[in-house]
Amino acid sequence: MCDIMVRVMASGVFDILHTGHISYLQQAKALGDELIVVVACDATVRKNKHEPITPEKMRVAIVDSLKPVDEAILGKEGDIFNVVREISPDMIVLGFDQAFTERELKKKLEEHGLGHIKVMRATEYAEDLTATRKIVAKIRKLEGEK
Repeated sequence: MCDIMVRVMASGVFDILHTGHISYLQQAKALGDELIVVVACDATVRKNKHEPITPEKMRVAIVDSLKPVDEAILGKEGDIFNVVREISPDMIVLGFDQAFTERELKKKLEEHGLGHIKVMRATEYAEDLTATRKIVAKIRKLEGEK
């Protein structure tokens, strides 16, 4: 008897790791047998979010060491569908606050010949300071109080 392994892909910046990240990765892992996480490279973070606080190699190492993660890899600039082809996931799990909607991503996957990949979204993890931007804002506020 041959068991079919389900490969799940998740992605994110993971700049200041917090419990929201852990919840996202636990939810993604629960949907399959193997979890591959794509960590955004510094150039992508700069382009889409902010100046990274933690360098890309450190972020990959940290994410790779987390219990739900089977492998963490560094993302590349450019066509995101190239890395999807490399990983060849059965499913992509979006973080609850990631820009793509499930429908938009599914349509783009189909356009790139990857329509067989399922798309799911993780649910929000409601805990104080779960977002990196909230943590950074709190640090800045504390620094301003000195």
